[in-house]
Amino acid sequence: MLNYRLKNYLFLFAVLFMSVSISAQKRQPPKNIVDETNKKAGVFIDVNAAGYAPSAYTPEQLVKNILINGGSTCSIPNVSNVTITPAQPVSSDDRFWGYFHKGTTNFPFTDGIVLTTGRARQAGNVASSASYTIPGAGIDDPDLLVAVPNPSTTDHYNDNVMLEFDFVPNSSQIKFNYIFASEEYSGTFPCQYSDAFALLIKPVSGGPYVNLAVLPNNAGPVAMTNIHPLIPGTFGCPAINEIYFGGYNAATNIVTNYDGRTVPLTAVGTVTPGVAYHFKMVLSDYRDWSYDSAVFIEGGSFDIGIKLVDNTGALLPSTLNVCDNIPQTLVAQVSGITGATYQWYKDGVLIPGATAVSYTATAPGVYEVKVSVPGNTCPASATVTIVGGTSPAAQNAILKICTTPTVSNFNLNDAKPQISTTAGAIFRFYVNQADAQAQNANFIPDANLASYNGTDGQVLHVVVSNGGFCSKLVTLTLRKEATPVAQLAATKLKICLGESVTLTASGGVTYQWSNFTGTAAVQTLSPTQTTTYTVYAIGAQGCKSLQPATVKVEVVPAITSNLSGGFICESDKMTLDAGAGPNYSYLWSNGATTQTIVAGTPGIYFVDISNGVCTKRFTTEVKQALIPEIINVDYNQNGTLIITASNLGSGVLEYSADNGVTWQGSNVFNNIPNNKIISIRVRVKTTSCVGFLEYFTFIMQNVITPNGDNVNDMIDFRGISDYNKFQASISDRYGKVVFKAEKTRPFWDGYFQGKKLPTASYWYQVTFEDPASKQLTVKTGWILLKNFE
Repeated sequence: MLNYRLKNYLFLFAVLFMSVSISAQKRQPPKNIVDETNKKAGVFIDVNAAGYAPSAYTPEQLVKNILINGGSTCSIPNVSNVTITPAQPVSSDDRFWGYFHKGTTNFPFTDGIVLTTGRARQAGNVASSASYTIPGAGIDDPDLLVAVPNPSTTDHYNDNVMLEFDFVPNSSQIKFNYIFASEEYSGTFPCQYSDAFALLIKPVSGGPYVNLAVLPNNAGPVAMTNIHPLIPGTFGCPAINEIYFGGYNAATNIVTNYDGRTVPLTAVGTVTPGVAYHFKMVLSDYRDWSYDSAVFIEGGSFDIGIKLVDNTGALLPSTLNVCDNIPQTLVAQVSGITGATYQWYKDGVLIPGATAVSYTATAPGVYEVKVSVPGNTCPASATVTIVGGTSPAAQNAILKICTTPTVSNFNLNDAKPQISTTAGAIFRFYVNQADAQAQNANFIPDANLASYNGTDGQVLHVVVSNGGFCSKLVTLTLRKEATPVAQLAATKLKICLGESVTLTASGGVTYQWSNFTGTAAVQTLSPTQTTTYTVYAIGAQGCKSLQPATVKVEVVPAITSNLSGGFICESDKMTLDAGAGPNYSYLWSNGATTQTIVAGTPGIYFVDISNGVCTKRFTTEVKQALIPEIINVDYNQNGTLIITASNLGSGVLEYSADNGVTWQGSNVFNNIPNNKIISIRVRVKTTSCVGFLEYFTFIMQNVITPNGDNVNDMIDFRGISDYNKFQASISDRYGKVVFKAEKTRPFWDGYFQGKKLPTASYWYQVTFEDPASKQLTVKTGWILLKNFE
């Protein structure tokens, strides 16, 4: 900003000193010019602008209420003797100092104090092409010369502006944040025009100043020639401390009326708590009054009180968002002070017993700690506001998709109920965990959630929030599998009853059968009726085939046969019948293919019967039968006849007592008459092997009445007289034989030697060989003879 005099004689000086410049280069006017873009509201920061109460603050108010954290309301303040040089009143529109607010720009600091080597109001507000200055605080401030030595013996530091005050720190460290900006950041000016800034501190009791406005790692003071990028051209110079250069003003970064600026810098100093210090900020132009510089000091960054940090030492913000009442450890940080006492408050109310250096907050509210330092009646305090919130319920989940030719992408919306049941929860799906943790904008757009082309095993990171600051980070694992196609094969589609069939399913890893339990692919079964079997294929991740595979196994009725053999006598024949059935075909052991065959010899016979599906063999035996032998006949006078026969050739015997007219399986006959010849027959059933015996049912009469009426006229031995060893005799009671049977006379009629014997009892004895048992049989007893005269 050129002053009035320079403006009138600029042309003359240019002519006279065309080849020689005070900078050995051609000076260019400031870059910031008014155009249609930067006329717009909100493009520039606000400096001493109406609408901000601090714009009307005195230097003392700015220091206490803007620069110093929390200000001071003590009866003996920590800050005193505040002065500004040049001593311009708050009402001056051309003052070198004032209050700035970033407004709606992206300036790094919200607000603070600005010091300039020209009009402060022209540091922002709107673009300005004017160049005008008023005298500063003299030339070559001696303290600045010590902190930032003048690079020339003929040039001077001009337009000095100085802010000074005394303060008593409560901690062992002080610091503040600031940005240095200048119109000299144009062309090749930074190579020679060393506008400078110093922050000087010394004990009030005396001692040298220490410059706190130095770059980290002993990189030198804050001056134009010590912080700039590469300056190209004939009069250019290499970059110096370029990492601290914040950049030139550009179309998207026009926020002040300075051509360039540094990055935010921090001045840090070590002090002794309770000792008074004098503080002096000096900003100065170098060589000229025309091109101004400024320093923007962040409000609240000059902290000579206490800070609230967490248990790791990290500085807490003024507002702390806390979810689910998670305990927060608040620590009052007061470095280098011994003997301090603490008291904590919540919502302005003292917390009983909370007098330690830290306090654990478990509920939302405004928490304040007041620290009293021995010998200082002004307690320091710090506050933090904890805003409470409730996190939505959330848990890790798995989303599975069974792909088909028409469905291949995931619908991530389907996973939301699994992840959270909190009503109104907001979901953000991230591919990268780092993005999810940062909760940036790199999430999957909502429009893509319904058809997300994920891969099997992919893990998405899901931020579930309540619409506010509370959220949870969980994972969603994607499982993708092609829907199986079930197949089913059977070893046979038709089986005979009693046979087995093996079913083999394929297309899956496990299987779900509808007819029985079990998940194996192979099943061996023995169905008793025609059955349709159904199976679904299940994939490795549980995907189930859309349709089941089926197979029908027909159970053909079992092949049956009543084939039976038996016994045959020599030269006999018998018919073997395999029986009839649906689709039966036959193959006999003798090669015959008929339903029946005739067996004429003993032996094993078998037939294989087939119905077109299965074959079954039936076996029988034709045995040689022998003629049975009657070995005993037992008969009693009650008419019961019992036949005993031997059966050397086995087989079932049948019996007959009427010469083979009728046959029975029992060997006992009833109602057989006495003294009759019975034609007994015994045979092997179904054969011609027959044993026979003519048997007389001999029963001795006890009374005879030989009177010629043909009833009991005699005792007749003719039925047994032909038996071997037959003998019969009758004796009187004295033992005298009165009858002895002979072949010619095998009966007794009560006569002895031609004469009737008297009526009396007589004794008999009959002996013969039994025709069945071949045993000698002896029968004795008495007979009553009644002879009538």
